[in-house]
Order: sequence, then C-alpha cells, then structure tokens
Amino acid sequence: MSDKTRADIPRTVWALGFVSFFMDVSSESIHALLPLFLTTTLGASVALVGFIDGVAESTAAISKVFSGRLSDRLGRRKPLILIGYGLGAASKPLFAAATAPAVVFAARFADRIGKGIRGAPRDALVADAAPEGVRGKAFGLRQALDTGGAVAGPVLAMALMAVFSNDMRAVFWVAAVPAAIAVLFVVFGVEEKARVVDSDAATDPPARLKHLPDLGRAFWMVTTIGAAFTLARFSEAFLVLKANREGLPLAFAPAALVAMNLFYMLGAYPAGALADRTPPTSLLAWGLAALVGADLLLAITTGVPGAFAGIALWGVHMALTQGLLAKMVADAAPASLRGYAFGVYNFATGLSLLAASVIAGVLWDWRGPTATFLAGAAFASAAAALVLAFRRFEGR
Repeated sequence: MSDKTRADIPRTVWALGFVSFFMDVSSESIHALLPLFLTTTLGASVALVGFIDGVAESTAAISKVFSGRLSDRLGRRKPLILIGYGLGAASKPLFAAATAPAVVFAARFADRIGKGIRGAPRDALVADAAPEGVRGKAFGLRQALDTGGAVAGPVLAMALMAVFSNDMRAVFWVAAVPAAIAVLFVVFGVEEKARVVDSDAATDPPARLKHLPDLGRAFWMVTTIGAAFTLARFSEAFLVLKANREGLPLAFAPAALVAMNLFYMLGAYPAGALADRTPPTSLLAWGLAALVGADLLLAITTGVPGAFAGIALWGVHMALTQGLLAKMVADAAPASLRGYAFGVYNFATGLSLLAASVIAGVLWDWRGPTATFLAGAAFASAAAALVLAFRRFEGR
C-alpha cells in the first residue's frame, strides 16, 4: 500500500480497522471450533448448529436497524460502537463456561446483539470519515483488517489446541483477551467529528417506518441483491463441518476458516479500490460466479483438497462482494439516513442468513452436505438475475 493511499484514508478508518481485527481474532478463535464443540462435546445436531447461527445473526440484523438510525438521530456514532464492542467482549467467557447448547445460544445471542449495536454506526462512521473518492478503498481497508483478524483467529486457535491438547474450552478462555484489546482501540483510537443533526431526525423514533421510502429505489435494489446473495452464503460453520467430514482432524478444523479468510483478506482491499472505478454490477457478477463455483465444488467433490478448493473460492466471493455492497449502500442512501440505511440493509440480509442457515442445517441432516451446497448454488444463480435487473436499472 502506497504512502499516498495511507494518507488518503483517515485515521478513524484505520482505528476501526484495527478494532475489527482484534475482535475478529477473538470471535474467529471461538467460531472456528464452535460447530465441532456443539456437535462433539455438547451433542447438538447440525440442524441445531444452523438454527443457533441463524438466530444469532438475525438478532444482530434487527439490532442494526435501531442502532443505525439512533446514531443518525444522536449525531454520534462512537458511543454505540463502544457499547457494541463492549458487549461482544463481555460475552466471550460464556462460551468457555458452556455446559449445554442453550448456554452457547445465550452467548451467541449476546455477542450478536453487540455486533448489531455496533455494525451500522461503524459502517456509517467509515462513510462519514472517508471522502467519496476513496470510499471504496476505506471500506476495503476496514474489511481487509477485519478479515486479517479472521485469518489470525483460527491460526491462534490451532496453536492453542496444540498447547492445550485439544481442550476447546481453554482456547475459548484465551480468546477473551483480544476482544478486550479491541475495546481499548475504540476508546483511545476512534475519533468522530460533530455532525449537524436535522431537527426532525432528533425527535424521530430510532427506526420510524416513514423513512423507508426516503431510502430510494437504488438502495432497495442493492438490498434485494444483498439478501439474495446471503441466501446462497449461509453460515461459515458449514465450511468447518464439511472439511471435518472430508477428513480434516479436529485440531486442524480452524484451517478451513484460515483458508477462506486468507483469500478474503488478500482480495478485500484490491476489490475495494477497484470498486471506486468499476461498474458495481461487473464485480457482483464475478462474485456470483465465484460463489456458484464454491458451492458446486463443495457439493460434488470429496476429500480435503476438494473441500479446501471450494472454501478458497468462497473467500474470493466474499472479497469481491462484501466491501462492494457496503459501498453501494453508502452511495445509494441519503447522508442524513446513512446509519438507518445500513441498519435496514443488515436487517434484510440477516433475515436471509437466518433462513439460509436453517435450510442448510435441515438439508444437511436430511440429505447430507451435497444437498446443502447444491441449494446454495441454486440461490446464487437466482441472485444473478437480480444483478442483471440492477444493471438495466443503472443504464436508465
């Protein structure tokens, strides 16, 4: 990354990137092992794993609607970001103490409430801080650092599994430390300029329905595409379960997420920079192609190498689409409703993730992983039609 690029991106964006990095080190150290902890240690079914993940993510999505609009109304984003990351850090010890799936569910619920509170204000603050000409780079940078944490977390989990002789609970206890570091970065590293708040916005309820039409047609097209993508991109827990089913030993199960997030991390910033000068539908189309290929490989191949090929393509898809979709939301939404727009977008995609994860878990228990990933490929193909419709809309 050039010195000019570093200078273009504000300090607050860098700080938020490092906050995301350390929280993801913590979260992914846990999540890389959690599906197997639930199924092998606590005796949960794969359908229950999908249900827990889906409900947790949809809870985060609902929270984002309120927190995003509340940050618009208050004229401040940082307090909500701090509360969200603080709640996420506080939930980590519950995973280590869990003796039943219900306790894991409660921990995931609290963790995702924290994610919901912080997510939309954080994304809105990135958009507020970054000039329009480098907004794609800013989102790409934050996503790259976030994903760097998602690579480091599973690597740390594997190292700790070796140190602690496959004691997953001990790994979960250590994972609380980087979460605390993330909170310190919010307190001391994130700066926010005061914003003028519209008088109506200051008195509106945090998620008033009357604002939905004000978000505009372009925003709703982006949200529909994002929701369709998410139906094909169910919980990453299924990637871990697939790799383990194909013969990856328990101690190396986090390597599935390392592989995915490595490709995601390496591609996130270049894709973000490309999004500043390339029509979004082109990158979305490439991202869809990668997702269809990932689902088909995971459906039809056997053995660890085939599973990892599909997992790598899954990471490529994430790099091409996630920062891009965030930029598209920021560009499409009115500045005064930017936090609310991110909240609505994440609410829609969160509901899709709930449906996708439940469907994936039921199909896995009923017909095995082949059915799960073939369904994902079908949903991704349906999303392609929406991308074509959006391209026609852009051309008008």
